[in-house]
Amino acid sequence: MLSKPSQPPAQPKLPGTPYGEHVRARLWITGTQGGYLGVGKVLLLEAIAEKGSISQAAKAIGMSYKRAWQLVEELNALGDSPMVVTETGGAHGGGTRLTERGERAVRLYRAFESEFAAFLKTFPQPFDI
Repeated sequence: MLSKPSQPPAQPKLPGTPYGEHVRARLWITGTQGGYLGVGKVLLLEAIAEKGSISQAAKAIGMSYKRAWQLVEELNALGDSPMVVTETGGAHGGGTRLTERGERAVRLYRAFESEFAAFLKTFPQPFDI
């Protein structure tokens, strides 16, 4: 009887961003009024800034239009002023853009993410757990 060659056990698909071969993590920044800013919302904000449209931004990051609108509403409810504004009509047909607050949120998140990644790289790998 032939036996199958032994294979290492399959590794589970883990959530989070890889920060090295053996470290995965997620980063959220929580607001003082509740709510949070995570990588999904930041990716949406960046795509809105690039595309000028919630519909095109959602398509670019593989998100449904409905979910993108939900996240925009959550983002705009995080503080006293919105992060995303939509403009209708006009010579170019309107569009969507980030406010200064939205741009600042993206910069803040990316700065934290960079520092977080640098911190995680200070640990020796692989871990013996």
